[in-house]
Amino acid sequence: MNPSGIRIEDFNYPLPDERIAKYPLVQRDGSKLLYLNKGQISERRFSEIPDLLPDNALLLFNETRVIQARLLFKKSTGAHIEIFCLEPVEPVNDFQLAFQQRPPVVWKCLVGNARRWKNETLAVKMQIRNQEVRLFAEKKIKLSDAFLVSFSWEPEDISFADILESSGLTPLPPYLHREAEVSDKTRYQTVYARLNGSVAAPTAGLHFTEAVLNRLDEKGIDKDKLILHVGAGTFKPVSAETIGEHEMHTEQIRVPVDTIKHLYQANDKFIIPVGTTSMRSLESLFWMALRLRSGKDHAFSVSQWDPYQLEIPEDFSTRQALEILISKAEDEKTTVLKGETQLMIVPGYRFRFAKGLITNFHQPKSTLLLLVSALIEDKWKEAYDFALQNDFRFLSYGDSCLFLP
Repeated sequence: MNPSGIRIEDFNYPLPDERIAKYPLVQRDGSKLLYLNKGQISERRFSEIPDLLPDNALLLFNETRVIQARLLFKKSTGAHIEIFCLEPVEPVNDFQLAFQQRPPVVWKCLVGNARRWKNETLAVKMQIRNQEVRLFAEKKIKLSDAFLVSFSWEPEDISFADILESSGLTPLPPYLHREAEVSDKTRYQTVYARLNGSVAAPTAGLHFTEAVLNRLDEKGIDKDKLILHVGAGTFKPVSAETIGEHEMHTEQIRVPVDTIKHLYQANDKFIIPVGTTSMRSLESLFWMALRLRSGKDHAFSVSQWDPYQLEIPEDFSTRQALEILISKAEDEKTTVLKGETQLMIVPGYRFRFAKGLITNFHQPKSTLLLLVSALIEDKWKEAYDFALQNDFRFLSYGDSCLFLP
């Protein structure tokens, strides 16, 4: 199949600004839930989700943690410069290792008010564990879509993770049109977030509370975890007329080998990713394994067109894919498979693992909306119309959906 001719305009819908939730609800699990089950749509509450899931459900959670990625500097002239840290480049490009580094470090960054920042070194003071720390930023190279920025600081025995956590601001989505507040530091974070690395929250998970997670356990609902570090590209609008002209963003994933073994043993499970990030990570496993089997790649990577261009042997199953990944991990004596995915899921995509999805409402003409359409086909239009007519709240801090096609 060739999806390149899919028209983006076909995935547009009217979204008035007042329907975009600017703040989260006081109670995370108090949000509305649009429940689509076998074609029937109804309104429920998210707190009811343990009773709405199939008894044999296996939920996959993205445990990534949002970093306080926005650093503010003020020049001697009074001009404000904002540096948005996207991903580490030097001395390592692995998020977990990068956060432990001592200076200097180089990150790929977006720069606000960049034309006011010539060649001078920027500096800002902060307090970390009762000691004064000075952070310096130096602009190195202009890329096509960002800058490479070198950071150093004194004293040097502080980690870059400490710097961001202390001085950085929450990277709220641009469509909220407001500054980050103290409360966003916890509310724009899932209760199960564990590993630093995202510059946008996996928002489907924002509705979960400890009470809901405990109810899932009581109901015997199976759970497991993986990591996809969400990049700023998740907000990148599709400006092309057709999907074939759009370049999908690449994101880092980490999947525990125990999770892969769990999937291998879960033959009869109804696998439901929590969020589009978990969905893309899960489905990427099949294409990574296929690349390894065909000798195309010894690294764990997936390109956006792999599902539509790679030849799949008739006898190649999801179980074989998982066997290949388990064997690869054993050969490399690793407990976590690390890689990157550019996977783009659009209508016509055949899902290899996922049978349902927990998600939020997505922006018009976005790749996330195309992913939803791939799962529930044209029902997305009926679902979104229902949500608009029944005062559902939209986007990151908005209400949720449970799709069981």
